[in-house]
Amino acid sequence: MSPTHDVAGKNTSLASHVESWRPEPVRDEDALPPGPAAALSALLDLPEAAAAPGEPLPPLWQWLYFLHWPPQRALGPDGHPRDARFLPPIPGRRRMFAGGRCEIGEPLRLGEPAERVSGLAAVTPKHGRSGELLFVTERQEFRQHGRTCLVEEQDIVYRSGDGAPPSRPVTVDDTAVPEPEGPWLSRLRPDETLLFRFSALTANAHRIHYDAPYCRDVEGYPGLVVHGPLLALLMLELVRAHAPRRRVRSLSYRLHRPAFAGEHLLADGTPTDGRARLHTATHREARHATAEVSFV
Repeated sequence: MSPTHDVAGKNTSLASHVESWRPEPVRDEDALPPGPAAALSALLDLPEAAAAPGEPLPPLWQWLYFLHWPPQRALGPDGHPRDARFLPPIPGRRRMFAGGRCEIGEPLRLGEPAERVSGLAAVTPKHGRSGELLFVTERQEFRQHGRTCLVEEQDIVYRSGDGAPPSRPVTVDDTAVPEPEGPWLSRLRPDETLLFRFSALTANAHRIHYDAPYCRDVEGYPGLVVHGPLLALLMLELVRAHAPRRRVRSLSYRLHRPAFAGEHLLADGTPTDGRARLHTATHREARHATAEVSFV
């Protein structure tokens, strides 16, 4: 992702905090039990057969595994951990999930032990409309039976300072329904319960997903924010629903604007030769998130 003004090379205040920050890679293991996949299938009203032992783990469902639950005392006022291996040491840190990429050589299999090696791929200071930003890219390799099955990169944007209102007023309309563009589509209206359950499944304690007063008074949002990873998963589920025999080789996704609890979400997709373009929309935004998938 590339905001308009790149200030790499200049000694910005954020850059000065991470000049010597070089965290070592981390190695984790997980047995990939079917339980978390079955729970997400229930959350999205999907067939339970997708979560059987030995079945391939759908793209991006690795987010349900290799989770860390820090002690409660280790959480900051926003619900995120105060310190972790790949959290940059900047003051007043605020985190935004921006997007990512994934290369899938072969899918992970449920019920079979897996290993994840996480490392820091890039740290890039930039300047956006809201001020200084720090782009951190984390690279993860997932292995099973000694083979690298998939490689994922996640782009996280950090900034310092207090929360600020959105750049333009947003009114949540729980009646307006977006119109589809492509032949693949699914609809979802996430409510507070769905967001709460998804937070639990992904060990995400960020208060913007369950604390409405915090959203309004601290972060400046009009309501609870739909998880960026949930928007990405909804797009990828279009592929499984409409092209179940196609195996995903690679995917990329970007998160553009937040969606809020109570809004009618549309996941929309258009297949082309060997690829598919996907997006999520509401009545007020045509592109909350976008993705592109290539097939084997």
